[in-house]
Amino acid sequence: MSPETRNLIAAMSLSLAILIGWQLYFVEPELEAQRAAYNEQAAQQQDIPQPSAQQTGQLANDPASPAISDEGRRITISTANVSGSLSTMGARIDDILLTSYAETQDEGADNIHLMLPFTSPNPYIAEFGWVGAASQQLYLPDANTVWQANSDILSPESPVILRWDNGQGLAFSRLISINDDYLITIKDSVASTADTAVQLSAYGLLRRTGTPKTDGLYILHEGPLGVFDETLNEEDYSDLVDAGNRGLAFNPETAGGWIGITDKYWLAALMPEQNQKVSFAMRALQGEKQRYQTDFLSQQQTLQPGAEISWTTYLFAGAKRVALLDRYSEELAIPNFDLAIDFGWFYFLTKPFFYGLSGLYDMIGNFGLSIIVFTIFVRLALFPLANKSYKSMGKMRELAPRIQKMREDFGEDKPRLQREMMALYKAENVNPAAGCLPIILQIPVFFALYKVLYVSIEMRHAPFYGWIKDLSAVDPTSIFNLFGLFPYSVDFLPQFLSIGIWPILMGISMAVQMRLNPPPPDPVQAKIFQWMPVFFTFLLAGFPAGLVIYWTWNNTLSILQQWWITRNIKKTMAS
Repeated sequence: MSPETRNLIAAMSLSLAILIGWQLYFVEPELEAQRAAYNEQAAQQQDIPQPSAQQTGQLANDPASPAISDEGRRITISTANVSGSLSTMGARIDDILLTSYAETQDEGADNIHLMLPFTSPNPYIAEFGWVGAASQQLYLPDANTVWQANSDILSPESPVILRWDNGQGLAFSRLISINDDYLITIKDSVASTADTAVQLSAYGLLRRTGTPKTDGLYILHEGPLGVFDETLNEEDYSDLVDAGNRGLAFNPETAGGWIGITDKYWLAALMPEQNQKVSFAMRALQGEKQRYQTDFLSQQQTLQPGAEISWTTYLFAGAKRVALLDRYSEELAIPNFDLAIDFGWFYFLTKPFFYGLSGLYDMIGNFGLSIIVFTIFVRLALFPLANKSYKSMGKMRELAPRIQKMREDFGEDKPRLQREMMALYKAENVNPAAGCLPIILQIPVFFALYKVLYVSIEMRHAPFYGWIKDLSAVDPTSIFNLFGLFPYSVDFLPQFLSIGIWPILMGISMAVQMRLNPPPPDPVQAKIFQWMPVFFTFLLAGFPAGLVIYWTWNNTLSILQQWWITRNIKKTMAS
């Protein structure tokens, strides 16, 4: 096997080893520790005060049942980015429409309906309340309680106050306020005129009926998640079903944390008071339809006669905009709230990349052009290493005839051939492995940028020029619609067959770049290099168009740099 072949295999093996090693030695041990903690917590869960079905707001009937009707009145929600309503029956937040985002780019497309009323076929609700001690016989507000409201509209300028009296000396009130950026504040208070003290714990829950459709990709988490003890915990919907009715319990050692349910771009999250310890849980509830619930339960508070207690919970229900999550993390002291966006293993690169692209967008006004400019900055950062590599590759190209002559002269004597080649490399100051370094360095950059384009809502439906209307989606053109000349979609085809114009341009740029590399003397390696542009063309056909644009432009810059260096080397060696 030639040194060039070994270098290629070594580069590919090292890249794979980095990814596998990270998974085995960093990700897997952390997941294993989390699983052990889950099992221990589940074993101890019987000692934790657990709310009853009524106390946690679970309805006597399945929420998906058409027999359930809304006996309250609807309070309209109106902000710059959200519309919807909530019912005075149960005081649930159960109708959230994101008016700034549409399901598709088609004209007249529906807005994103994040949360759905409890009377709908597949409700998605947020519910809040109080849990009493098991020894107390208290009449507490539940999902069927009809509250009295002071207003018919909830807006940033008009908070709503709900009131209800249990007839046992406890008066409940709930102040609900909302801002323009998807944050709802729920302040629950209880005042007592009873003769004896009572024990109460506050709770909040998110419940989603039906298993939502997900992308189903390993690189993206969609489902229940939360941060406890400043550590991110993610569970798939199937994990909760496997865990049974008891679900997964989380009892952080420190105060604070948050819990929620995430989609690719949308998030509903509960953030209780951050200076108090609470217990968190994720559950799958059985019924006519599968239901998924994330909830928290506070420690007990003692309500003395004539006194009042309160509890504040924040509900985020909206788009996962990076700057917005960072802002709430700072303002509300919410730990690691930005981890609701699945930035992945290369978080230390992905988030800075996002802010870099976002900053360029603020100046340029187009994310596609921002990617092109960003690529130039990446090339400048890697320029010294790439320059050294391309110089070595240029010299290898000039030495190729001499190496081929050695193979012909010493092909049968492998040890001598290796000695002669190493002596030549040393004499000409050439490192045959130097060409692998830029490829290895590009791997984390590639994956980090892929994450930014794939998970950041700021990239969703962001146009470039011409036929690229969404940089986060694949190139919509294909040979089967004559590259966009015919106005019909080819979504029915497998993605790798629907090769658009940008993947083809990427393949061409890669083929040109390969021709500037030293010709592989080994026939097997030559075949690999010959078919590599074709392979990558089919592979990247299913990647976001923004990533293909980055790769194409990166190849173009590499070609220019490599051509310039090779040209200078030829002049130097000729003289």
